[in-house]
Amino acid sequence: MTRTIAPRLRILVLLFLAVTGTLLSGAAPASAHAALTGSDPAQGVVVKKAPTQVSLTFSEKVATNDDSLRVLDPKGKAVQTGGAANVSGTTYAVRLKGGLAKGTYTVTYQVVSADSHPVSGAYTFSIGAPSQTVVSGAGPAAGGGAVGALYAFGRYVSYAGFIVLAGGAAFVLACWQRGAGVRALQRLVVGGWLALTAATLWLLLLRGSYTTSGKAADVFDLDLLGQVLQTKTGAALVSRLLLLAAAALFVAVLFGAWARREDGEEKRDLTFGLAVGGVVVAAGLATSWAMAEHASTGLQPGIAMPVDVVHLLAVAAWLGGLAALLTALYRAPAETPVAAAAVHRFSRLAFGAVLALVATGVYQSWRQLGSWSAFSETRYGQLLLVKIALVAVLVGTAAVSRRWTGRLAAGTATAPAGRAGKERAGREPVQEGETEKEQDGKGRIEKGQEAKQRVVPAAAGKAARTSPEPPRDGKADADGPDDGGKGAGPGDSRRAAQLARQRAAIDAARQKRLRDSDPDRFGLRRSVLAEAGVAVVLLAVTTALTQTEPGRTEQDARAATSASSSSSSSSSAASGALTLTMPFDTGGTDGKGVVSIDLDPARVGGNEMHVYVQRPNGRAFDVPEVKVSLTLEARKIGPLPVTPDHIATGHWSASGVQIPMAGDWKVAVTVRTSDIDQATVSKNAQIG
Repeated sequence: MTRTIAPRLRILVLLFLAVTGTLLSGAAPASAHAALTGSDPAQGVVVKKAPTQVSLTFSEKVATNDDSLRVLDPKGKAVQTGGAANVSGTTYAVRLKGGLAKGTYTVTYQVVSADSHPVSGAYTFSIGAPSQTVVSGAGPAAGGGAVGALYAFGRYVSYAGFIVLAGGAAFVLACWQRGAGVRALQRLVVGGWLALTAATLWLLLLRGSYTTSGKAADVFDLDLLGQVLQTKTGAALVSRLLLLAAAALFVAVLFGAWARREDGEEKRDLTFGLAVGGVVVAAGLATSWAMAEHASTGLQPGIAMPVDVVHLLAVAAWLGGLAALLTALYRAPAETPVAAAAVHRFSRLAFGAVLALVATGVYQSWRQLGSWSAFSETRYGQLLLVKIALVAVLVGTAAVSRRWTGRLAAGTATAPAGRAGKERAGREPVQEGETEKEQDGKGRIEKGQEAKQRVVPAAAGKAARTSPEPPRDGKADADGPDDGGKGAGPGDSRRAAQLARQRAAIDAARQKRLRDSDPDRFGLRRSVLAEAGVAVVLLAVTTALTQTEPGRTEQDARAATSASSSSSSSSSAASGALTLTMPFDTGGTDGKGVVSIDLDPARVGGNEMHVYVQRPNGRAFDVPEVKVSLTLEARKIGPLPVTPDHIATGHWSASGVQIPMAGDWKVAVTVRTSDIDQATVSKNAQIG
């Protein structure tokens, strides 16, 4: 039976790699959780005049830096000034240089959504008429490529490590306390801690490149790492590492002092302390995901975050306990088999975890989808349907395991006290008033005596057949073979070592026969192995869900984009104003800014003028006075003064501005920021 364990575990590993590879192969930079819901100018439109700025509206707040929003001319040269600024709500804008030529311009954006995922993309608009452009249509590769795949793999390993760590420890404490002394279970839980710690460090290193350039060479960039540590996600990863230090102490006590504790009352007190501490540490680790991902943004984050923590803890209790049970059934020593009572306790624990998963999952589905149509019309909804189907299969397989558990418990309770009963159940039932530890010690003694009775005669017979002939005088040498007073020779040492190996092999084979002779235990192992296989696939799908744009957001983005396209197409024909942007510096305190003038329709005759004054960061600047003059130097006309009216903060307007003839007009603007500080800036423009 042992020879079949390794192939089955290899099958699980191959299944894990295949599913993970399939899910990661479709990863793309757009698989994020904030969506672009609008832009000005809109995608694909042709405007008659150059805009003063480009603004993008997202479905949620995003994090930006100096290169988050770029506008490139047809030759690929950047024409924005400064970095992106939040102008209102979820709208971010960047100022453009003045005097932009006709042609097709490309807008690229690369930001980080509120739930930690990068959002990147690109679109084009044209001034005057479309033209050829050297800029590719693809935006930055943040969140995609090899770094994106490695980051997604690290997320999977981190989830798997947490589930094995928390669920395995819960299985030992709540279901099978004797398992604390089983080496295979110790390795499983410690392996979960190591996997989670390594994956957290891995994600922390990859985070900077994942959200910016997408280049593997930037993984060890200390500047990017410093920027990551200042973000919400960086804080969550660092918090997880600190909590893992506490988890290491918990694991050391669980498999050290607690496992060796003999006194019943002291062990009960320590068990209570470990249970409370373990729940606190596990909840803290689960919160490190909730505080930086889906639950932290969108609808009802105050409710969604605790629900997400409960959901993740329930997953760990079920799937992590399942991994521990599978390890115990296959790798626990034959003299310490997992008791039927322990399997029954885990069955009850798993049932409660499933109920918690259903309740929290329904809320999460409503929150992330918002409508029934999102199940079929969005990738998130389609993946959620796959997850629901896998959970149904897992619950069905668990029901089969529960039946085997019932049979195993019934068989243990009715097994005879003789050898046949011990061979069937693997151990005698615990007697009234007898602790499980005492019963286990008694079982070990009885099995050791039985093994000695079986092995020694067989070994002795073999030794007799291979030993030299007895002395001819018929006298037995009571002191052993006559070696002339010398110790045993090399041949005798090799023979003794060979005999010891034979004894060990015979004893191991007998133990395996005893363990495998129980059909109920054999059936339970196979059903639990099937559950573990489904759980591997389920975890991969769940990881993919956490990296997919929620259905509610995707549908809202589609609706907003459709409305924006229709409104921009109806208004683009009426657009044709001239826009001039000029920086100024009055020299006084708070004297720097940018003034923009819109002149519509910028033709001979009456025109409407709008003047906007902004600070360097893009916010409206309400200065005391703004004056405008127009001069056509070639014809010695002007300056023609224009005194606009103050409309709103940083906004002035004048109507009926007369342009007497077409030509290259000089537009001068005087901005006064205090009683004594003012500056005049100018720019020429073709009007008429």
